[in-house]
Amino acid sequence: MKIIIAPDSFKGNMTAGEACAAIEEGILRADKNAEVIKLPLADGGEGTAKALTEAAGGCFTETSVKGPFGEQVTAAFGLIHNGKTAVLDLASASGIELIPREELNPMKATTYGTGELISAALDAGAQELVIGIGGSATNDGGMGMLSALGFRLLDRAGRTLGPGAEELAHAAKFDFSASDPRLKETKITVACDVTNPLTGPNGASAVFGPQKGADPEMVKILDANLSKLGQCWIDAGLTDNLEHPGDGAAGGTGAALRICLGAAIESGAMLVMKHSGFFEKINGVDLVITGEGMTDSQTAGGKLCSVVARESHKAGVPAALLSGGLGGDPFVLFNMFDFAVSISCGETSLDAMIKMSRRDLVFAAENLIRAMHLQH
Repeated sequence: MKIIIAPDSFKGNMTAGEACAAIEEGILRADKNAEVIKLPLADGGEGTAKALTEAAGGCFTETSVKGPFGEQVTAAFGLIHNGKTAVLDLASASGIELIPREELNPMKATTYGTGELISAALDAGAQELVIGIGGSATNDGGMGMLSALGFRLLDRAGRTLGPGAEELAHAAKFDFSASDPRLKETKITVACDVTNPLTGPNGASAVFGPQKGADPEMVKILDANLSKLGQCWIDAGLTDNLEHPGDGAAGGTGAALRICLGAAIESGAMLVMKHSGFFEKINGVDLVITGEGMTDSQTAGGKLCSVVARESHKAGVPAALLSGGLGGDPFVLFNMFDFAVSISCGETSLDAMIKMSRRDLVFAAENLIRAMHLQH
């Protein structure tokens, strides 16, 4: 039996690589002769750079950058393809997991550190960038990132605006005359798993603002401020479209990357799967096992596990889901997966589930393979 293990991370619990190891252990307990291919994956959020870099046999470089509130944090980028391509996660510099939940404030959080991370990758000689933009703490339209790369946002008096979404209220002019010239020669691909526009009821502020700490009144201000930033881009002749799918990702950073840096926005899951060699390795495989920390209604909307299942089925290979938890209507899962189960073995609290998750994942994988052997 030949099996591909291709999970996402179990957020706040196991990395995708750790999940792969646990699933492999369970498989081999049930069938010591099974051939296992481990492909730790991601879909544009935290862990994308690690998954891509490890899959491509690259190396990581750490650097110090400014975090969401200007504090120094250690972030990293991967170098692959003989150092010509850098892979980085916005979340490592500007991510929501860098901030205690009670301190979240999308009015003040900045993506400046992400710009510093991009600059460091260019300093290392990268000619191409792959950027995962999930998991942000920000709603500044990527303006912090752009500021670190030499772009300026000015008020009516010609003064350069400071960091954070609250400053966008004074936006009057966008100046790109002093931007880093290397950017014009750099190919940038954005790994993104959302399709929201920049503003409006389905935009960055309305959909993602609340999970970053915004109350209803703040959401209105954030949305209005992003509209002002967007108008500055229009006035500067950079775009006439703020409705592109993915523009609302990472608090509008998707729009900044597309409009100001010429980035192409792609499905994060598909991008990582391509770089990992998934489409070459699936030939002759009997089963694909994927997994994630929580499976719910969002999974079908381009999240990694659903994409893995879809592409497995295209290749004529069944797909099984081992999830930390299942939410919503469980019968809907059979529209995506041939087998789907929560790995929990009786734990009732989240802390208990997290504590026992590795044991439970090993058990679930062994149980799945044992069930398959019953058919023969």
